[in-house]
Amino acid sequence: MSNTRMNMGKIIFYEDRNFQGCSYECSSDCTDMSSYLSRCHSCRVESGCFMVYNRNNYMGNQYFMRRGDYPDYMRNFGMSDCIKSCRMIPMHRGNYRMRIYERENFGGQMHEMIDDCDSIMDHYRMSDCQSCNVMEGHWLMYEQPHFRGRMMYMRPGEYRNFSMGMGGMSSMRFMSMRRIMDSWY
Repeated sequence: MSNTRMNMGKIIFYEDRNFQGCSYECSSDCTDMSSYLSRCHSCRVESGCFMVYNRNNYMGNQYFMRRGDYPDYMRNFGMSDCIKSCRMIPMHRGNYRMRIYERENFGGQMHEMIDDCDSIMDHYRMSDCQSCNVMEGHWLMYEQPHFRGRMMYMRPGEYRNFSMGMGGMSSMRFMSMRRIMDSWY
């Protein structure tokens, strides 16, 4: 199997629960699913990993999906709205490295991470993380310790605050972080 094929993901969205109704197959990012489906209440991830969003343009609440069937993801994830956009997470092979900061704009304490952290309070004595610089790899950030609560997908880049992508919601603070690993695909 070629490297290009290995890096591709495939997700199929369905209008109704239990994989019923019209469907839309996606192997890349999609900013607005309304041009393909009037609503989306179930999906099947055949390969790869995806972040799905309850607003267009990768905004609003985010949910991580890996290979598997999601016959009623609204009930499973507690979503109050349907999926409106999705982003494929490319497979990363290599090192993981991220600097987390206690305050917005890279202020306060700084710690460099290369591994998962289930509680920044327990591991680093930081009350929360309000900005970061992802240097290598793809990460999921969680608003509560032990990988719970709302999450945000972070790819390489600088994040001066975490209000972006949440669609006008107040800036989020994160308490735990996890690497998106090859074994998840």
